[in-house]
Amino acid sequence: MNALARSFEAAGLSTVVINIMPVWGERFGTPRTLGVEFPFGHTLGPPGDAALQTRVVRAALALLEAPGPPPLVRHFGEPWPGDFDEWKRAWHPKEPSPIIRWMREQAERRARERQATGG
Repeated sequence: MNALARSFEAAGLSTVVINIMPVWGERFGTPRTLGVEFPFGHTLGPPGDAALQTRVVRAALALLEAPGPPPLVRHFGEPWPGDFDEWKRAWHPKEPSPIIRWMREQAERRARERQATGG
């Protein structure tokens, strides 16, 4: 997402990324990032909450008029409307997806290798 936003910006198109992990916008130089503290998969808010979703989109669009050069990172000030932990539990699958399982296995393998070599 970050690289795509930078590519669009290089072509003259302004971009805003709405992200639940705005640190990636800071780290990778996304031109404009709106950070939301919402559960994964619900970047704009809960399903059916059109009023909150509209406020999130308007906050993102307001970044296009924000003073200062990119990269800009702003945080959406409204909390998740409800029990955040309950939403996370409801979203998380019981079993990890194949790519997540593979990534976890690779990380565990690298950790074992580091431990075996003393590094």
